[in-house]
Amino acid sequence: MKLQRFRREIVFIMDLFITTIVCSILFLGMPESNGIGSGSLHLLFPHLVVLVACGTISQYFLKTYDSLWRYAESKEYLTLLMAGITGYSAFVIIDHYILSSKISLLFSLAAFSISLLGMLLMRLTYRQFRKYMKTKNCNNGRVPIAIVGAGDAGVRLLEEIMNDPDNRYKPICFIDDSIEKIGKYIHKIEVLGPIKNMPEILKDTPVCEIIVAMPSVIPDRKKEILEICSTLKCKVRTLPDTLKLLENDGPKKLWKSVRDVQIEELLGREPITFDTKEVKQFLQNKVVMVTGGGGSIGSELCRQIAKVKPKTLIILDIYENNAYDIQQELRYLYGDKLDLHIEIASVRDVIKVNRLFERYCPNVVFHAAAHKHVPLMEDCPEEAIKNNIFGTYNIVQAADKYGVEKFVLISTDKAVNPTNIMGASKRVCEMILQSMKKVSRTEFVAVRFGNVLGSNGSVIPLFKKQIENGGPVTVTDKRIVRFFMTIAEAAQLVLQAGSMANSAEVYVLDMGQPVKILDLAENLIKLSGKNPYTDIPIIETGLRPGEKLYEELLMKSEELVATSNHKIYIERQKEISRGELDTKLGILKEAIETESLVHIKKAMKSVVSTYRDPEEVNNKSVDLDYSDIEVEVNGLAMGNVG
Repeated sequence: MKLQRFRREIVFIMDLFITTIVCSILFLGMPESNGIGSGSLHLLFPHLVVLVACGTISQYFLKTYDSLWRYAESKEYLTLLMAGITGYSAFVIIDHYILSSKISLLFSLAAFSISLLGMLLMRLTYRQFRKYMKTKNCNNGRVPIAIVGAGDAGVRLLEEIMNDPDNRYKPICFIDDSIEKIGKYIHKIEVLGPIKNMPEILKDTPVCEIIVAMPSVIPDRKKEILEICSTLKCKVRTLPDTLKLLENDGPKKLWKSVRDVQIEELLGREPITFDTKEVKQFLQNKVVMVTGGGGSIGSELCRQIAKVKPKTLIILDIYENNAYDIQQELRYLYGDKLDLHIEIASVRDVIKVNRLFERYCPNVVFHAAAHKHVPLMEDCPEEAIKNNIFGTYNIVQAADKYGVEKFVLISTDKAVNPTNIMGASKRVCEMILQSMKKVSRTEFVAVRFGNVLGSNGSVIPLFKKQIENGGPVTVTDKRIVRFFMTIAEAAQLVLQAGSMANSAEVYVLDMGQPVKILDLAENLIKLSGKNPYTDIPIIETGLRPGEKLYEELLMKSEELVATSNHKIYIERQKEISRGELDTKLGILKEAIETESLVHIKKAMKSVVSTYRDPEEVNNKSVDLDYSDIEVEVNGLAMGNVG
């Protein structure tokens, strides 16, 4: 890194050396054409000074020495050629016409041409050599890295690397914003900066990987840094935030904490947190049942519930592999301290459901069991009705019968103005809860949120797998936008909403700004060290059955009411009588008995008045500028819907 400061001087000296050698060889080797003869070499010196001076001045004004030749393209080489021609023209005018030199034009033209060719070859050779060295370094077991952040975490990370003889990483430099640190050395590693100049700083280095070692940086700033990193063709990794480092005994195992960048770090917002004290009071020493407890949201719910020491935790799931995984995880963490029971059963089985409720008498039920894949449910709508709607009805009736204190349904933004069977089925589930208001001692609530990052079947794991396989990365439509939250945030929202003393309400979360799916795909590719569209292609596959361009968290016609938590709101909805619900369920039951997709979808539309065909909704939204649309109900902004 020391030589980098003298890059211009080194290139100039190399040019001077090439010009001197070429002129000397031609002067001595072609005495008959130089115009002077085979006299002493010192006769050439004045003309050489004029030639070098003219060439240097022309290159100075055209700024050829400012170029980073390792990354030079045709523009830089054309500029060098133009500077050479300009310098030679000046030399001819000065040396031949003003100074009346005896040097022949043929000699000076040959010297100029060969010297210029030597300069070009020198730059091309340097570029190829640097490219070769970077590739070699990236593949010989010693990966050159840059550490972003020269604070305590970055320095400790460097020390761990230096003290570990088996470590395959070679630190090249620090990059930091601190004026006091830039230009200094830490354990013989130079600190460069500022961070905003990282692309220019690293262009002349063999760095293959960047590690962002700034665990205490705010999310917005971390997003900015990651976006800068994504402009470089380097793999990007990072340290988790300070809290997670402490949980993992960070200072002792800092290097082991380095991980790939998680897509939620590109959302640039503070993680949504909730009052754990309320949740603890809500669940401690309670018998808690989680249906679908082996799924993405269900298993995270179980992890969070186990932390607050429930009296008993019952995990109900039809898929034994997932149930087994969460069982082993919780047993490893808590051993005999957690009274854990796994029940393999379907929520469709009303007899088994009632038997389990009778056996355990749960105080709190979190209902996460559901079919959630939109395209699959479009092909098999009867399964969505059987499992999502009638399965929920079975659990709700059992909760009422056996005196459950609180019942929490996991709903989705796709239930709002649905365009698919899955979303419509979830809307009916919300109706089932509404019908229990004032007729049951059990408090029934639904929690509605958007897409969950990293959940089973979500787009992020698919993108990562596609990138690992070399692409292509597939997006259904480049215009699609979605609300996102992490699995942990979703689970905490469910627990927090469940702890609130309201019944038959739908809770929604202020999820901030929506994100373009295309942006997620591009950023994941960049942060893996690849270039979108060139290294990894991105292709559109077309909207899937039932899919719409944007999702909504609220039903705009309803009233939105704030809660004690500024991130959680209640959507007031019209009450549904038991008689009205029974009629709707009867229509659906008759429809699935016909085994006709047409009849089933027609029945669903009659039951859910807001159900629309996706084409109808998408055609209306084609010309929308999603970045400017905001949903506001009762003056409370809930972020953009698209």
